[in-house]
Amino acid sequence: MSQIKFGTDGWRAVIAEDFTFANVARVAQATADFWKSETLDSKSPLFGRALKVVIGYDRRFLSDRFAQITAEVFAGNDFQVVLTDTPTPTPSVSFAVKNLGAVGGVMITASHNPPIFNGFKLKSHFGGSSGPEDCQAVESFLDRNPVRSQPLDGAPISRSARNNSAGPIRKSALLRPVTVSDIRPAHFKAIKRLVDFKLIAQSKLRVAHDALFGVGAGVFETLLANTSCHVTTLNGAHDVMFGGICPEPAPKNYALGGAQLRRNPHAICLVTDGDSDRIGAMDGHGNPLTNQQVIALLLHHLVRNRGERGVVTKTYNTTAMVDKMCAAWNLPLTEVGIGFRFIAPELMKPGALFGAEESGSVGFVNHIPERDGLAAGLFLLEMLATEKISVNKIWAKLEKEFGPHRYARFDAHYPLEKRASLMASLKANPPKKLLRSPLVKVDARDGVKFIAADSTWLMLRGSGTEPVLRIYAEAKSDADVQKLLKLGQSLLRTL
Repeated sequence: MSQIKFGTDGWRAVIAEDFTFANVARVAQATADFWKSETLDSKSPLFGRALKVVIGYDRRFLSDRFAQITAEVFAGNDFQVVLTDTPTPTPSVSFAVKNLGAVGGVMITASHNPPIFNGFKLKSHFGGSSGPEDCQAVESFLDRNPVRSQPLDGAPISRSARNNSAGPIRKSALLRPVTVSDIRPAHFKAIKRLVDFKLIAQSKLRVAHDALFGVGAGVFETLLANTSCHVTTLNGAHDVMFGGICPEPAPKNYALGGAQLRRNPHAICLVTDGDSDRIGAMDGHGNPLTNQQVIALLLHHLVRNRGERGVVTKTYNTTAMVDKMCAAWNLPLTEVGIGFRFIAPELMKPGALFGAEESGSVGFVNHIPERDGLAAGLFLLEMLATEKISVNKIWAKLEKEFGPHRYARFDAHYPLEKRASLMASLKANPPKKLLRSPLVKVDARDGVKFIAADSTWLMLRGSGTEPVLRIYAEAKSDADVQKLLKLGQSLLRTL
């Protein structure tokens, strides 16, 4: 049987190669066994809880079928199952887990990975990504017990009144029910409460949303229905090949949406990834904003426009502008490893404000401790409605205050088996300087990051979900960033 290892955010694998019906059932059984054991452990936060799980899925090939198999395994293990009836954003699943008091949730998605991948994301009872300990615990339960499954066509299925057209309902008191319903409205209602929605509704903003062919398609049209805003959805078709791109909010994937914006300008274009937990953006004319810029803009809005205070958490591949902003505004800053599972615990601590990582993953206090691209999109609209100037002018003001910060990333295919030796070599043989500035620090917590005296930095790190090595760079100009990326590629060839 295939070896199954959890990465940065759950388990991901190539469809029909390792991500098969049989392997998904194995993982579902292990997850059910783990959560059931936790409800019997007096030291666990799940002790005594009812066995309830929320299961969602994205638009990828066979995601609905993988979700059904997962639901059947949980039903066969005496769980009460809430199964989404349509492709659903990951943060909607996370919100439902917390809102419904479930022991956890499963989201069938590979997020931003290539179309040939699918994945099994774990969500913990607090409404955020499961931490490394829980993921390792699930791995330890693999194949301890044979898969127990109850086919849905034989399980009692109840459906909410607004979804009662989805097939026949089998009624029985012998098994726990599987409830098939749309869990999105409760989440949408919650994120509208996070912002000054009345201000947005009256702003008359022309908003574009590039869904990158993912589950976010139509969401901002729904959120802003019956307001003065005009919403245009780009790349909203259900295409399991995602238009030939990886559905990641990164400038390299904005060509199609950018071309449409140049023909039909808007105030801003929000971009969400395949499962809508990450946020990116373009200006209204299709010029890309990096995720690092989006993060800085959001922090600026929370502190300057909304007057909020608290601890900011960032992963250590996130822009140095955040450090400068926090220092200037006397905000505590916590730096953690890469992956939102390291940010989520910080968001649950008293005094937290905001958490962000380079990939476009951001989370907010007074919400679920989870990245939420849809909530982030509403905050960006609130920023524009408040300041009444273009996003480019807001960014120009930030760079004038905190200095230019330009960023880019290059993804190189790199064999997984060679990654450990590469990282060891990079750590042992760092460059003496980056461009014109001497090296002052080598950070090897996760990958290897080289930091220069002028805050310029270069980082190399392997993806936690695919055989890719990412090269990150930040400097004072776009030209210098490209020089750093070339230096990173030369280090790969040399070592």
